[in-house]
Amino acid sequence: MTPIDLSAAPFHLDETAQAWVHQTRDSLSARDRLAQLFNLLSREGPETAIESLRTFKPGGVTRIFSANLADEVALMRQVDGAGPVPMLVSADLEGSRMSLPFGTEVPNPLGLAAVDDVEATAAISTIMAEEARAVGLNWSFTPVIDINKAWQSAIVGTRSYGSDVARIERHALAQIRAFQAKGIAATVKHWPGEGYDDRDQHLVTTVNPLTLAEWEASFGRLYRAAIEAGVMSVMSAHIAFPAFVRELDPAVEGEAFRPASVSRVLNQQLLRERLGFNGLIVSDATGMAGLGDWGHRDQTVPDLVIAGCDVILFSDDPNADLMRLVKAVADGRLSQERVDEAVTRVLALKAALGLHKPERVLPSLSTAEMMMARSDSRITAKSVTERVPTLVKDVQKLLPLSPAKHKRVLVFSTGAVQPFAPMPLPLSLPDRLRQEGFEVTEFSPELEVNPKDFDLVLYLLAEETLLTRGRIFLNWRQLTRSVFGAMRRYWHDVPTLMVSLGFPYYLHDAPRVPTYVNAYGSNENMQAAVVEALMGRIAWTGVSPVDPFCGSEQAKF
Repeated sequence: MTPIDLSAAPFHLDETAQAWVHQTRDSLSARDRLAQLFNLLSREGPETAIESLRTFKPGGVTRIFSANLADEVALMRQVDGAGPVPMLVSADLEGSRMSLPFGTEVPNPLGLAAVDDVEATAAISTIMAEEARAVGLNWSFTPVIDINKAWQSAIVGTRSYGSDVARIERHALAQIRAFQAKGIAATVKHWPGEGYDDRDQHLVTTVNPLTLAEWEASFGRLYRAAIEAGVMSVMSAHIAFPAFVRELDPAVEGEAFRPASVSRVLNQQLLRERLGFNGLIVSDATGMAGLGDWGHRDQTVPDLVIAGCDVILFSDDPNADLMRLVKAVADGRLSQERVDEAVTRVLALKAALGLHKPERVLPSLSTAEMMMARSDSRITAKSVTERVPTLVKDVQKLLPLSPAKHKRVLVFSTGAVQPFAPMPLPLSLPDRLRQEGFEVTEFSPELEVNPKDFDLVLYLLAEETLLTRGRIFLNWRQLTRSVFGAMRRYWHDVPTLMVSLGFPYYLHDAPRVPTYVNAYGSNENMQAAVVEALMGRIAWTGVSPVDPFCGSEQAKF
């Protein structure tokens, strides 16, 4: 096995920890070594979840937490004993609706980028990390350092810190520092860089189309900065980067579009050798079509490890995937040396997080409850959230709103659209307006709309980043429930306001809407902040971290 310098960044292990890594690896059976390379998704009830972990004994688990804090803490107290080695416990700590269900409500990355205050991002990230540690988490698949350039991308959307490389770098580094200072290993993703292809790697292998010079000035800069800052892991995604592959072999054909997750060229030669990354590489979720497009799991699952991924993310059938690795070792495709190298890095990450220490304190319900109830966290989150809403344009000089001038309000709304929710979740913003003294009518297909009956038309859109959506756009037909309603525009008859609580690019589909607001997220704190800003009680301080006009002058007027 090629020696890994465990004393170097990002692990910084002392001699005791290094000895633990090597002794633990060598003590594991061949089967259990391979199991250490799996990070399984857990969303079942606690009893079923712990039994599954005990049966398979993976190296880690990504837990989809329920809202029952007591049950989740009880489960987390049992996780370390479910296998021969303490487990990595991970989540996507991305803020907004991608937050712990019992945690403090915080803005998502695009919202934080609109505030553009590194100290605010550090404060929010610290809250997220402390609450995550309190319930047993030790690894987050964030920050996202994708660049929001292909504005129609539904998968980058609100997860990115925007389109400016310098702004992304500032905020991503702040989150890395805050997370890792609190015992949460950070992960930068999606290697080798997403955001210039408007497709979704959940549905297709996407392509980074940049030249090497362009990549170095953007994604190369971001990944080098993250590595220099000591980020512990990188997520290798189902994204091709043909320019680098063709630099090494100009005659290459289809292999130029091999996704990074199964590309030794991109993981080993670019990430490890050129960029000098010594930490752990985790694949993106293996159920995605971006990987499935490339080949059968008999081929792709072993290829993940062969190509340099140390952890295989998620599996619908872990035992079948484990046997795929066993067969690959047996037939020589996957060397034992490569397996041991991957296991070494998995164990090194655990040691770097202190999971090897016998005195390590397990999560407790009392500590978790106290952490979730901290008033200073709520105050900080509220103060940052109030700085997020961004007034993009108000050509009709509508704002601030007033019940005296805009008493009767007609609301068209998508509800809060979520990837895993079967139906949109209701928004509280209409009720908040009612509490302000407005008479709010929420549109229904039975309603015959007469503009004379209303003093304000309000469009409320709440679609954050969506998996497998393909595209996010203003679906006028769905919003108005009819062909003729989709074609009708009210803003020549009634003052009209459009508020996006998510995707920031609806002006592409409604360029002439006279007043437009981006708030980037739809959690309750954000809806409350939007109302405060609409009523004129707080200033509009958010600054667009992307081009909300989608490159079109038409939308500015």
